[in-house]
Amino acid sequence: MENSPLVGSRRTKQRQRASAGALAQAAAAVGYHGGPADGDDVFVYSGGEAPRHVTRVRIDKSVDVIEERAFYNCEHLVNVETHDGIRRVDRWAFIRCKSLRRVNLKHVVQIGTAAFCECVNLESVEFGDKLETIGRGAFEGCISIKYLKLPSVITIETGAFWKCKVMTDIEFSERLETIETRAFYDCERLERIAIPLKRDLFVYDGFEHDNQFSKCEQLTTVDIVGGIHKTATSLHMDSWRTEMVEEINRINQDLPIIPADEKADEMRQWMGSVLDKMDYFKVEHCRYVREGVTLLELALWKVKLGEKEESCAEGRTKKAKIDVESVRKERRITCGADMVIKNVLPFLQLK
Repeated sequence: MENSPLVGSRRTKQRQRASAGALAQAAAAVGYHGGPADGDDVFVYSGGEAPRHVTRVRIDKSVDVIEERAFYNCEHLVNVETHDGIRRVDRWAFIRCKSLRRVNLKHVVQIGTAAFCECVNLESVEFGDKLETIGRGAFEGCISIKYLKLPSVITIETGAFWKCKVMTDIEFSERLETIETRAFYDCERLERIAIPLKRDLFVYDGFEHDNQFSKCEQLTTVDIVGGIHKTATSLHMDSWRTEMVEEINRINQDLPIIPADEKADEMRQWMGSVLDKMDYFKVEHCRYVREGVTLLELALWKVKLGEKEESCAEGRTKKAKIDVESVRKERRITCGADMVIKNVLPFLQLK
């Protein structure tokens, strides 16, 4: 005998209530705070550890920290709906969420140790301009991430992207200060990295035979982020500009033939060389600028004031013992040098 739609409806509701009850019991057993939102498989996470079989999750607006082990081993988790108030993802929060494909972390400031470790199908991670720290092994074994753009990160800890084997391109900003040892260990397809020019960017912390790019044999291109290229093209002498451009480009000529275990050392030495040359040329550039401004100032004085007025001014200075700087300032205004220095000099200075 066929069941009526009403009977079927009652049975469906009974199954839904039973399912919700079972999920609630499982949640209570692991300390999870939350419950079903729009159906059997959508949960609002408000703290603790979620049931292992969840597939879709919405992070409650009250949550600013996704806690330790929150979605530990949730192998069927496909979608996580985040919000702008999340500031931190604690360690092991999404470890081994093997079905998770994308996650939005635009407002997160800190990602903890192994937070997304072994999320093997994670392809897309949206980082915003708040993120400062990516913890040890945070994305270890995320073998589906191909490209990273990290517009604000300051510190990349040891093994953060260990064995992200299909990653080819990484772009940082000028805010980056530290990349620890083994950060990109065995990223075997990594070809390009864009980093700021800083002396202490690469940190060594006890791994004697490994560096930041060990087993990254394909890494052949380093691009510099920041204003170094603009500074180089603003140097006073053509020979200086040529020498700086050659030194900046040298790394991409040498890197393809450098063994993977030595690439970070080579990059560190190259950065030091570029910065040393730039510091030297900046000093020389400023010396030329000062000399040029002095000559310009004297020339304007001579044209505008004339020798007779200049002699009178010198006489008054000797008699009244007028402060030299005050007289010079007055003459700058009178002859127009003040306007020239104010409007021209900033264009000659190097950043």
